[in-house]
Amino acid sequence: MAGITSSIGRKYAMALSAMFLLIFLVMHLSTNMISIFSEDAFNTASHFMGYNPAVQFLMQPILIFAVVFHFVMGFVLEIRNNNARPVKYAMNQGSANSTWMSRNMIISGAVILAFIALHFYDFWIPEISYKYIQGNNPDELRYWEELHHKFHDVWRVVLYVIAFVLLGLHLAHGFQSSFQSVGARHPKYTPFIKAFGNWYSIIIPLGFIIIAIYHFVTQ
Repeated sequence: MAGITSSIGRKYAMALSAMFLLIFLVMHLSTNMISIFSEDAFNTASHFMGYNPAVQFLMQPILIFAVVFHFVMGFVLEIRNNNARPVKYAMNQGSANSTWMSRNMIISGAVILAFIALHFYDFWIPEISYKYIQGNNPDELRYWEELHHKFHDVWRVVLYVIAFVLLGLHLAHGFQSSFQSVGARHPKYTPFIKAFGNWYSIIIPLGFIIIAIYHFVTQ
């Protein structure tokens, strides 16, 4: 297998990190969706995730590493690809050969990264402060109220909706691309991967948008 210092190795590693994040998004959406149907169930699930040692000290560090690695590797590959094409093809019409999103993944990626920073500021940092800096005793009933309160202001809801729309566009290209990068390309199952990726890129962002809007309109 090509090392991570090679172009193929970097693309392969980035694809694997993308697949890990695709799985995480499903798990994250599933947990947050509970907040729409049951306040008690959401509090129970969130408390388990917040105090389970395997989640906190194994899965969470791996997740943070995967997020940072994926975006850093994306920027590295974009820079190297641009350097490999020093001469711009003036007569080339990119829209005839590829989608706008496939040509601007770096832009959507940068916006999504900024959103992740906001998301960390809204939820992860307060959680770390609550447990490890302030040293508060566990409160199993606080999670739903904290989530609900975050969507009190319309500007925050708008930011989240915009970010999730861009996430959907990013996923529309990135889902299929990640499978192609690891060699999953065949006439028999490539159409299924493409179709599944299209549905995934719609359902996952739409789910998060519904959650944000629900908590805003039920204030």
